[in-house]
Amino acid sequence: MKEITVISGKGGTGKTTFTANLASLLDNLVLGDCDVDAPNLHLLLNPVNKSKETYRGAKLAIKNQNRCIDCGKCYDYCRYKAITADDFQVNNLKCEGCGVCVEVCPTKALKLESIETGSLYQAESKFGDMIHARLIPGADTSGKLVSEVKKKASEIAKRKNKDWILIDGSPGIGCPVIASLSGSDMAILVTEPTLSGFSDLKRVIEVVKHFKIPAGLVINKYDLNEEISEKIKSYCQKEDIELLTKIPYSRIIVESLKKGELFVDNDQDLRKRMLKVKANLTKIMEVE
Repeated sequence: MKEITVISGKGGTGKTTFTANLASLLDNLVLGDCDVDAPNLHLLLNPVNKSKETYRGAKLAIKNQNRCIDCGKCYDYCRYKAITADDFQVNNLKCEGCGVCVEVCPTKALKLESIETGSLYQAESKFGDMIHARLIPGADTSGKLVSEVKKKASEIAKRKNKDWILIDGSPGIGCPVIASLSGSDMAILVTEPTLSGFSDLKRVIEVVKHFKIPAGLVINKYDLNEEISEKIKSYCQKEDIELLTKIPYSRIIVESLKKGELFVDNDQDLRKRMLKVKANLTKIMEVE
């Protein structure tokens, strides 16, 4: 079983579109959408949700007013200013759940309680089992929820003896990306030939190198600026990152997305390019 995580240094590079089309070509796999802040893999794969779990990834301080003696210690010790100065109530929007107020309260009027921060779904797509999640807007702990998605995907893959786990990671280089990469056998870096795309690609390469994860490169819409595409290719060669394929800008991809379809089903050239990615992955990962 090999785990592949698709990431990008920035949003809008075509990472999720690439992942969905690759999923249609890989056999015996489990899918995971780890972009929990803005999940959209389901828009192309149309999975049927089989179960839903409430995810409680954070804690908040809850006050028992009957025990409070208005001593103000919670206010004095809270570095996040989550306790109001006039009546010593907890401001949920500012509370970080650190528990200091609970420790210093002499009457035990405060306690930490787990709160709902998102939902975790187990679904069935036409290409296999799929785990996806949605973080409540503004909620913290996106990295923890990503880890839960990966944990569920791994459990299913082991139980059903799957060959592949394909993860659609988060854009950027923050905590959700690091959680997406954790335990992966390989990262696929999807970029575009723009100055911002190249700059953000360099940053995400640093993350991948730090965790010593092998990586492959996909240049999407490479023909929009072939000069920058060549610079990206040369840079990645120096970093020992293999070019898996280059995908041209195509109206067929645009029209496929508008219809909620996969471009590999609508264009033979694009399909051949994605089959090349599959062949390269199979060779690199030594999957039969």
